[in-house]
Amino acid sequence: MSRKRPEPMQVVKQRRDAALAAMVEGVPFIRFLDISFDRRGDELTGVLNFKDDHIGNPMLPAIHGGVTAAFLEVTSIITLGWSNLFPRIESGEIDADAVADGKLPRLPKTIDFTVDYLRSGLPRDAYARATISRAGRRYASVHVAAWQDHHDKLFAQATGHFLMPPPEEDGDG
Repeated sequence: MSRKRPEPMQVVKQRRDAALAAMVEGVPFIRFLDISFDRRGDELTGVLNFKDDHIGNPMLPAIHGGVTAAFLEVTSIITLGWSNLFPRIESGEIDADAVADGKLPRLPKTIDFTVDYLRSGLPRDAYARATISRAGRRYASVHVAAWQDHHDKLFAQATGHFLMPPPEEDGDG
C-alpha cells in the first residue's frame, strides 16, 4: 500500500499565507487602517502599521482611541476566523486555493467589546495578540492585548464576545 507523498513545507506555508491574506484583504476597513498579520503556525499577531492618520491628539501625539479599539477588535475577529478556518484547511474540508481565490467563510460578528486603555499609544507600530477564552459553535469569548515596544508593557487590552457564523453560511462571503 503506497501513501501519498507529503507536500513540501514551502507549498503548505504558501497556501496558508494565501488563505490568511485573502481573509484579511476581504475586509476593506483592515486595509484602510493598514493592519497586517504575522502568522507563526496557527498563532497570529496583528500589526497596526503606523500612519499619521492614526494620531488623535497631535499635542501628545497619541494614537486615537477609536483606532486602538478598531485594531483590537479586528485582531480578535481575524484570530477567531483563522482559528476556525485553519483546521478546516488542514483537514481538507475547505480548499485553501478556493479561499485564496476569495471564497471565504463568514467572519464572526461582535456582540460586545470592552476596551481598557492603559496608556497612550505612541506614534509607532503597534502589535496585538488575541487569546480565545471560549469558542463554541455559536459563541466565542476573546481577550486581546496590544503593545508597542515591549510585550510586557501593554497600552490597551480588550475583552469581546462574538457570534460565530453558522456552518451553512460558509462560502457566502
